[in-house]
This record gives sequence, structure tokens and C-alpha cells, in this order.
Amino acid sequence: MSTRTRPSTRRLVVVGGLVSLLVAGVLSVFASASPDGLEHVAGTLGFADTARDSAAAGSPLADYGVGGISNGALSGGLAGVLGVLATAVVMAGLVLLLRRLGRGRG
Repeated sequence: MSTRTRPSTRRLVVVGGLVSLLVAGVLSVFASASPDGLEHVAGTLGFADTARDSAAAGSPLADYGVGGISNGALSGGLAGVLGVLATAVVMAGLVLLLRRLGRGRG
């Protein structure tokens, strides 16, 4: 019989967060610059030029990069890291909210 101990939730979150930051910050440099499937089909069928810009097209993180940073690798990696951090903040807020709501029911 094995006496394995389960990793703590905190350790799991920290390791998962670090791996996410590593992937977003480093591996995003190797992402393909080729158009995705939808863009490819739109170009093939001839209606790619009818697309309109998104409402967020002028935002600081538009097009998977950080505005004002000319180095593409640095811009993309930083955008990935900022995206991971923003997602973590939203998730932490939801967890805290759900904990409070759960305590109110007990």
C-alpha cells in the first residue's frame, strides 16, 4: 500500500500559476504568425476584406501584444504574462465571492 500525500491546494495553485506564466511569457514567442482557420477561410472565400475592427482594436493589448513595445517577442510575451495575471485576479475575486456566499448559507 502506498502512503502518498496529496499536494496542498496552495502548492497546486502556485505551481500552476508559475507554469502558466512560463508558458505565456516564454513559449508564446514561438506561436505561429500565420492566420488562424477562420481568417484563412475568409481569405480563401474572398470576404476577408469585409471584416471590421473589434471595439478593442485600439486597446493596449490588441493583437496579442503590448502597445508601444516594438520588439515583437517581448511584446507578445508581456501580453501573455499580463493576460495570465488578469485571469488570476478575476479568478481570485470569484473564489473570495463564492466563499463569502457559501459562509452566509451555513
